[in-house]
Amino acid sequence: MPHKAEIYYSVSKSGDGEKPPVILIHGAGGMHLNWPPQVRRLPGHRVYALDLPGHGKSSGRSLQSISNYSKAVVTWFEELGLGRAIFVGHSMGSAIVMELALMYPHYVVGLSLIGSGARLRVHPDLLQETESETTFHRAAGTLIKWSFSPQASEKLVELARKRLLEVRSSVLHNDLLACDAFDVLDRVHKISQPTLIICGKEDAMTPVRYSQFLTDNIPGSRLEIIPEAGHMAMLEKPEQVANVLSSFIGDIRLAGWR
Repeated sequence: MPHKAEIYYSVSKSGDGEKPPVILIHGAGGMHLNWPPQVRRLPGHRVYALDLPGHGKSSGRSLQSISNYSKAVVTWFEELGLGRAIFVGHSMGSAIVMELALMYPHYVVGLSLIGSGARLRVHPDLLQETESETTFHRAAGTLIKWSFSPQASEKLVELARKRLLEVRSSVLHNDLLACDAFDVLDRVHKISQPTLIICGKEDAMTPVRYSQFLTDNIPGSRLEIIPEAGHMAMLEKPEQVANVLSSFIGDIRLAGWR
């Protein structure tokens, strides 16, 4: 299994060196399988989907700040020698991507933010419930309830619930602490790279107004709202999200990226 800098990653190399690689970064308590095959295997692209430290198949410990996660991703990225890339992040992963665009702009050709916000405050009850193994299941149930639209299939929701319950409570708790402290409201306008913002129309965790704020404040960004989808839009509508991402990446390539 491929590892670099204690980070596990999957890679689909259907593309070539003439296109920027695509890096997928999952959300709180997640792993690379939070990205559906349609996104992990975008035709004609080199796509890397990683497990953040302490998550999935990665070693190490989960972190408590978006800044530290960003540094870990940069270390992994540099060890692979990827040069520059398009970064795609979901929820907490989108916060990491924004931090990368702001602090390490020389690595970021473009970015896509899914289920995102310039500030990601977490309900105090969730922070308290993830502190203990005895109440972790309650927090997991709440997060799953907020993550999907009413139209989501029961099979999909149950699979997501199963995966989340396999996560250590300390991992999810640290991730939620990182999200709760994240705030780039006064810096987001400094993001200058091409930016695609994607939001499920029925996202209860990071509502459309959060994505609209990003669109209004990131110069030249564009917003795609996915109908009948919630916070996990890429799982509920994988083909639609994959098509939107492919179009966005193609536009960056046409504009030149080297």
